[in-house]
Amino acid sequence: MQASTRIRKEKLYMEITGAELFVKALKEEDITTLFAYPGGQAIDLFNALYGVKDIDVILPRHEQGLVHAADGYARSTGKVGVCLVTSGPGATNLVTGIATANYDSVPLVCFTGQVPTNLIGNDAFQEVDIVGITRSISKYAVMVRKREDLAETIKKAFIIAKTGKPGVVVVDLPKDVQRAYGSDVYPKEITVRGYKPNTSIHAGQLNKALDILNQAKKPVFLIGGGVNIAHANKEMTQLTELTGVPVITTIMGKGAIPTTNRLYVGNIGIHGSYAANSAISNCDVLFSIGTRFNDRITGKIEEFAANAKIVHIDIDAASISRNIVVDVPIVADAKKAICALLEKAKPLHIAEWTNEINRWKMEYPIDMGKVGLTPQMIIQSINEVFEDAVITTDVGQNQLWTTQFLDIDENKQMLTSGGLGTMGYGFPAAIGAKLGNPNKDVIVISGDGGMQMNIQEMATAIVYELPVIICILNNGYLGNVRQWQEMFYDRRYSSTCMRYRRSCETGCNTPNHCCPEYTPDFIALAESYGAKSIRVAKAGDIKTALISAKQNTKTPTLIEFIIDREINVMPIVPPGNSLNDMILESEESTK
Repeated sequence: MQASTRIRKEKLYMEITGAELFVKALKEEDITTLFAYPGGQAIDLFNALYGVKDIDVILPRHEQGLVHAADGYARSTGKVGVCLVTSGPGATNLVTGIATANYDSVPLVCFTGQVPTNLIGNDAFQEVDIVGITRSISKYAVMVRKREDLAETIKKAFIIAKTGKPGVVVVDLPKDVQRAYGSDVYPKEITVRGYKPNTSIHAGQLNKALDILNQAKKPVFLIGGGVNIAHANKEMTQLTELTGVPVITTIMGKGAIPTTNRLYVGNIGIHGSYAANSAISNCDVLFSIGTRFNDRITGKIEEFAANAKIVHIDIDAASISRNIVVDVPIVADAKKAICALLEKAKPLHIAEWTNEINRWKMEYPIDMGKVGLTPQMIIQSINEVFEDAVITTDVGQNQLWTTQFLDIDENKQMLTSGGLGTMGYGFPAAIGAKLGNPNKDVIVISGDGGMQMNIQEMATAIVYELPVIICILNNGYLGNVRQWQEMFYDRRYSSTCMRYRRSCETGCNTPNHCCPEYTPDFIALAESYGAKSIRVAKAGDIKTALISAKQNTKTPTLIEFIIDREINVMPIVPPGNSLNDMILESEESTK
């Protein structure tokens, strides 16, 4: 395409297509990695990307894998993840990943091709209203209807995605806008009308919070994903050490301080530790930073921290007092708030309280025992073998065991789908994390169910020569649902056995001679892609397998760990109960 030069308002500019401006915008935003899948209504954008050397275009094998990879890239690097897909099914295949990222406040900008503007509303081939579909699950969604609005809209998208509470922005690009000529100017700065993320801290509220904290006899810090998003881990550790206040985390908040820190208690919630849940139930001040107080951490709301004054710091005003009414609300960025607290906080004399929590930790540890090949052994071996790593998880029992046993410090990071709980997230997220962190070990911890949701991305890992290590905890079940069926539904294992055959006995809920040995054979499947594969059935082989995988630097390595079919995640708070009502051991372990 030949560009022309025009004079407008005494300024010289080049006239280029919308597709060419799209590429220029990515360069101006310092985007070096683009996760993209081509199609008819995005072909002009891909044509403009052809031969561009400073943008690495990654082609996953499915759009859902694509958006999860962009998500893993963004979480692990702190950069904005960028997606590009075509219209219709290409766009709708992003929906789950958009919701996943937005629930966890991940900055993504997702570009979708669209039919020409003159065909919109006419049921054109592969036309869908992706803006309407994603409006409720994204931070902002918009269609560019005019070429002259393109530059400012893209700039606006990146600003909104990465400022304030980060989130997902969807930008729909009709084909005629991609092809139309216009100015090549991409703005350095713009003002987004009506969008004013909070950047200040209310000094009065902060002082109130400190007064309450200083008077506390049994305080705890409850830390959510907001601290990790703000990259305030170092500052949070300093605040913890300064005050001596014990730290409890949500799943998304794990790693806010090193898990080996003497003041780290554990995770809160339906699978939280006895010490963490008990500390929340008995504290007199709950000082929460970056937490949404969803139902998985609160249990029965009216009994949650019933005797405590509650301070809540969050960048999103809408999250404060949404589920739990708080005494001192503070709308602020987690890092800025923690830094402000560090200037005024002081050591607290709460040895009696910390000793009580330590006693709970000693008396009621989370321990699966030493019999057989347990998830605890696997994850603790990962702790020992890998020092500088990104660990991603899928969703289900594998996620919960990881959050219970994984050690995280300044050299380790955990990525997981916390808000939406998306199966199939772990593997593609690991691919994105490896692309963003080529010098780090990247390990996936998945189940046999979740792994099969996006296993086609093994081809992506192969072609881009990504030595991701995939650890499958294979119990032949959709384990988390099966556990609930065992404990609360009289062992009625409905649609949870992954080895089911139509010829199986009605009501079968235990493995028997009818069960195939493998469904699928993950070892053969991995090798068919060109990956290395290892099957582990004995505890003594765990470390050997992990070390072998670490030494394979050219291809992915899949390690299938054959674990007990009916092993459970414990403790557990039954649905509708308070955090105090924990079941500490399964019936099988007490026999």
